[in-house]
Amino acid sequence: MHDVVLARHGESVTASHRIVGGDARLTGAGRTQARRLGRELAELPFDICITSGARRARETATLALTGRSVPREVDDAFGDIDFGGFAGRSLDEYRDWIEAHPPTAAPPGGESRVATLRRFVRAYRSLLARAEPHVLVVAHGLTLSALADERPTPTVAGVAYGSWIRLAAAELETRLARLEGWCEAPSW
Repeated sequence: MHDVVLARHGESVTASHRIVGGDARLTGAGRTQARRLGRELAELPFDICITSGARRARETATLALTGRSVPREVDDAFGDIDFGGFAGRSLDEYRDWIEAHPPTAAPPGGESRVATLRRFVRAYRSLLARAEPHVLVVAHGLTLSALADERPTPTVAGVAYGSWIRLAAAELETRLARLEGWCEAPSW
């Protein structure tokens, strides 16, 4: 891999109601965000597009790549955090829970924040090993913020729908090292 663009999906129906989890389709605004993403990325070459398995990510990729012949793969390692018992409940309820628990704690039936970041580390490392020079990943907000933020926060931080970052392989490696350090000492 030479470079990667990591993009967040457009707004989904559940997200528009501030509900976590689920596999909802994009809203009208989400489809507009996905098409805007496509316009913003139109001049960038992509040899492969990898999405999470979520419908909202796959739909965003389809709209963003309209008119382009880019092979696609699904990689569940780029999936959203497993909200466990909070799936289908309000974002505010989940935020309240994570503010009261350490990053190593998992909600009932779900995944801890540090376990999610470790899963992402494996997924990002798999990107670095890919033969395709230019990779597009369409996934979730945490997929971007894990690499973009200076340090993790105890709350679910917002990343704009349809936003994206582009990283050269060396920059991804540097940010991965920082992320791995956080995972080794998850006191944030």
